Amino acid sequence: MAATELLLLKPIEKLGREGDRVKVRAGYARNYLLPQKIAIPVTRANQKQMDSLLKKREERLIRELAEVEAIVEKLTKISCVIPVKSAPEGRLFGSVTVTDLQKYLDEAGVPLDRKQILLKRPAKQLGVHSIKIKLNAQKEVDFSFEVVTEDNDFDKKTKDEG
Repeated sequence: MAATELLLLKPIEKLGREGDRVKVRAGYARNYLLPQKIAIPVTRANQKQMDSLLKKREERLIRELAEVEAIVEKLTKISCVIPVKSAPEGRLFGSVTVTDLQKYLDEAGVPLDRKQILLKRPAKQLGVHSIKIKLNAQKEVDFSFEVVTEDNDFDKKTKDEG
């Protein structure tokens, strides 16, 4: 198979970051990467552009590292308790999803994208649940949240009767 060596102008998941030299199949380069202006061919004429991209990438990585460290610090200080309606035996009416967690973290001052919160399946039971939050390609943070029952009339009636 024919391979073409390209310089990436934008990061592409599972291929490389901006400024990386990658070898891809000729058809992928010709039909997708080059027309979308995501990559350029590696030539001596492009050497200055390659150096510029690498310098920008290093500066951006330093900035992102500082931002990630700030988010990690905030996440370690947050105690996440999510009240939900539940039956007396602890079964939830509904579940706690990524959207609920994102909303809670936004209110706590940690704006994250839904894709960064790695919740395998919605929480459907009371108690402490552990998840991972992917802050960037290299950094994942363990995060715990607790699902507790709301004080609702149904619970009060069952407590009074029991």
